[in-house]
Amino acid sequence: MAEPAKIPADPLAVIRACVRSGEIYWTYHVNMRLAARSINRDEIVSAVERFEVIESYPDDKYLPSYLVLAKSDDKAIHVLFAVDLEGNNVRVITGYRPDPLVWDADLRKRTTP
Repeated sequence: MAEPAKIPADPLAVIRACVRSGEIYWTYHVNMRLAARSINRDEIVSAVERFEVIESYPDDKYLPSYLVLAKSDDKAIHVLFAVDLEGNNVRVITGYRPDPLVWDADLRKRTTP
């Protein structure tokens, strides 16, 4: 049986460090999703200083993951990052523009369960 993935003590610091150093993996799937949602990689990467973890999923299926609010030119994007401490990288699982009908005014908490 595989050992559970290590959970970072400071997920935001790990995510920022990996994004800054280019240790970020973009899957074909996420690239297609982002393109369909009119979001480009640069919007996410350039917002690194404004990242904020808004939800944590430490027991996610393969790796601990974190929903991050990123703001690029005052446009909000939610990005789900999986953190691979052993591989020293992050993986972009998905990204989307938050729906104001689902998220509160500051886009940090869901209004619907």
